[in-house]
Amino acid sequence: MPLAPNVLRLPAWQVLLLSGLIAAGQPGCSPSTASQPQASQPIKLASSAVGSSTSPPADEQLRERIDRVIAFTRRRHLSPQVHNAWQVVHGLLVFGRQLSLDDNGKLVGALDYLLQGGDLKGWKMLPGEKGLEALLEPGTKSGQGHEDQWLGYLSQCGLAAEETIVVQGQTFYISDLVTQAQWDVREGVEATWTLMALGTFLPLDARWQAKDGSQWSLERIIESEAGQELAGSACGGSHRLYAMAVTLNRYLEEGGQLKGGWLAADKKIQEAVEAARRFQQPNGAFSTNYFQRAGTSADVGLRINTSGHALEFLAVALPQERLEEPWVAKAVAYLCGLLEQTQDLPLECGGLYHAAHGLALYRERIYGP
Repeated sequence: MPLAPNVLRLPAWQVLLLSGLIAAGQPGCSPSTASQPQASQPIKLASSAVGSSTSPPADEQLRERIDRVIAFTRRRHLSPQVHNAWQVVHGLLVFGRQLSLDDNGKLVGALDYLLQGGDLKGWKMLPGEKGLEALLEPGTKSGQGHEDQWLGYLSQCGLAAEETIVVQGQTFYISDLVTQAQWDVREGVEATWTLMALGTFLPLDARWQAKDGSQWSLERIIESEAGQELAGSACGGSHRLYAMAVTLNRYLEEGGQLKGGWLAADKKIQEAVEAARRFQQPNGAFSTNYFQRAGTSADVGLRINTSGHALEFLAVALPQERLEEPWVAKAVAYLCGLLEQTQDLPLECGGLYHAAHGLALYRERIYGP
């Protein structure tokens, strides 16, 4: 698809430096699906290239930048012939039914393609003991890498529990994935995406017996998640924090009181918010060490990934008055700058789409839909 007229043209030396920004062994989320896989290497920009401003731009200018970034990111069409489920599901997290796939030259809705039984590497499901189960393929970056990861991200893009999903020619419902997730939850499991999904689809006071024979509730899951160390968690714990924040937000909106597991989750979230602010770099970037300590890197791909994940969490965790504080707007402007500089280039899909999701969440809360 032709690039928009507002495409930022980079000097040739910067294009050469940036051209390797893609995950090893798999195609990136490219401006066009004709792009081929390239070798992975750290990408460096001149220090003046992005993020050099010390003050955030005016509100309307920032809104327009966010809209442009989201628009050209959505035009990075993925292809079922080239890309895989891990990449496509990350795109769905941001765009839901607005995400398109280039299926041999024909644009089709990515979500409907999957729900109607479309073939995609890594999209592996089969009937489970209690419903529908998505198979784990940890470490592949093509299949599901974490327990209930597909369901967790689908829960964030507006799907209803009664929507149908075709697997091996048989029709199931999203609720079948939910029922299976309830059955499979157990002590010690990484329940981040399970919480994300169950906290969206279930009543907040739901109680059930899982396969391990014990009684479970959303409060028990969120308390377990709050007790985990962020440093050893996926993406610095940003996913855990996001799942706790969206579930806690719903709980408080429905009149819940901060006690027990809910209080533990709130404490964990507030500590992470303060760490993100304290370790923020002068140019607006969030730490490349997430919530553990201050840090930066010459690798622009790493900075997109870490600042994007941190913003995604903050965009749901911060109350409105704090989301409007200048340090957050500065981070948003910085992230827009990174994505503007790399919009002509293939990017690693996880970092790209989490960054775009953070921008979209911030945009909706500050400026409206």
